[in-house]
Amino acid sequence: MIQPLRYHALACDFDGTIAWNGNVDGATVAALHRLRKSGRKLILVTGRELDDLINKFSDLQLFDRVVAENGAVVYLPTTGDQFVLGDAPPAAFVNDLHQRGVGPISVGDVIIATWHPHEAAVLDTIEQHGLEHHVVFNKGAVMVLPAGVNKATGLRFALQQLRISPRNTVCVGDAENDQTMFQDCEIAIAVNNALATVKANADLVTHGHHGAGVVELIDRLATNDLSDVGGCLHRHDVLLGRQHGGEPVVINPYDTRMLLAGAPRRGKSWLATGLIERLTAHGYQVCVIDPEGDYGTIPDIIHIGDSNQPPSVEELARLLESPTHSVVANLLALPFADRPEFLTLLCGSVHDLRKRTGRPHWLVIDEAHHLLPQHEAMTCAEPLATAPGVLLITVHPEHLASEALHAMNVVLAVDPVPSETLDAFAERTGQICPETPQVTLGAGEAVVWDIRGGIPPVKFHAATCRSRHLRHRRKYAEGDIGWERSFYFTGPANRQYPRAHNLIAFLAIGDDVDDETWIYHARRGDYSRWIRDAIGDYQLADCVTSVEASPHLPADELRRLTRQAIEQRYTLPA
Repeated sequence: MIQPLRYHALACDFDGTIAWNGNVDGATVAALHRLRKSGRKLILVTGRELDDLINKFSDLQLFDRVVAENGAVVYLPTTGDQFVLGDAPPAAFVNDLHQRGVGPISVGDVIIATWHPHEAAVLDTIEQHGLEHHVVFNKGAVMVLPAGVNKATGLRFALQQLRISPRNTVCVGDAENDQTMFQDCEIAIAVNNALATVKANADLVTHGHHGAGVVELIDRLATNDLSDVGGCLHRHDVLLGRQHGGEPVVINPYDTRMLLAGAPRRGKSWLATGLIERLTAHGYQVCVIDPEGDYGTIPDIIHIGDSNQPPSVEELARLLESPTHSVVANLLALPFADRPEFLTLLCGSVHDLRKRTGRPHWLVIDEAHHLLPQHEAMTCAEPLATAPGVLLITVHPEHLASEALHAMNVVLAVDPVPSETLDAFAERTGQICPETPQVTLGAGEAVVWDIRGGIPPVKFHAATCRSRHLRHRRKYAEGDIGWERSFYFTGPANRQYPRAHNLIAFLAIGDDVDDETWIYHARRGDYSRWIRDAIGDYQLADCVTSVEASPHLPADELRRLTRQAIEQRYTLPA
């Protein structure tokens, strides 16, 4: 089984990193060639002006993009195209710097550069002109740029053109101005000659200095894709929740394949929604397969499909081509029997995309027991087993395909007695579960067992999510809750009406039933009982109970008040 690459791009600083005294040696150039041959992209990110760099370094064609002027200019060496990402420096500002004796001064398309000790005069002149510019230091160099322009913003623009995520990018540098891209990239490397503060902020420091350190880094990428570093990289850890004493419970967002199991109304969707929100906030691309319309409230994510129109695999794959797009695919309109095939086709498409880009970083599959059923041959085994991140959510882990269960390395249990869920998983997969805390979980609580860590399962309280997640709202309004949970109008004469498989159908059929039938069920409390037991909405059930408790109202008024209660609680299609 071939593991797709995690890192698809290397962003290199020039002076002090690949270059020593302005020169790049042959061994470094050869290593850069090797990196290109591995299929990865190369991006040069420098404070130098482009013309100066072209005159200084004859091998710019090695790079897919050059980010010059400390993020202000992006250059395509193969075509000569340039993108200027800031305004030209005001001539009056430059003249005043000259008059104050600041020099030497270099003026580029956007950048103004000089040297220490002129930073005080530069800052004073910026203030006098009322400019929204900032000063960036690069060892002895003093660079002036518009607010918001730095190496990270320029690199981000270049990566977007190449359709590569910062989460799949390694950067290497040596000086103060490299630290913005250090924060932006998944892993930040400092060469051995870097400033002490830069080394302190790096994830890894090379043994070699300048180009020798870059050669060392490229060799490690070629050997194991920095897999020996990933397990020690904790600055991107994602919060699940907190233990009773406040200690955070986190997961590594890479190489985590997680099963979230528990009975209905135990907080699975709440926990999953919070995790999805935090993953996307960290810049990870997430693809959510949403069979029941439970994730329609997550912000800053693209939603496709609804109760009338299913999403297509082609549309989903097209959206995922952009590293900035996370997507929720709503399968409400897709028949149950067609959903496993949809997932199979999607897994194939996702696997191909991951081999090219390392994305999407997470695949979230709700109602996984329907999409990955135990009784069917599973063709998604390799995409799941090699995925950087997976979350399978299910009420019935015992009904999941064995291959899917064996791919999981973290288990989250939200059942009142979590030991039963963990023990059942361990038995199915041949794991030895450490001693499980004999606890009863309350609302919002869960137990996590990280199988890789060899530590006992931990109880925690799930972190909150930003979106207002109303459990199964769209499913109950528009979807199909199943034959056994549908409402059946019969009346005292045991008439036969179509089943009400959701709230929309309930209201539509209820408008057509005769008055005797409607009043019959209202007097028995059947409507509120169905809403409480089958829908699980206790607040709505209490509202309908108060309607049913009005014995002298005519049928039309009972219908109107019942409809009003439902429509106030649920947003129904026009």
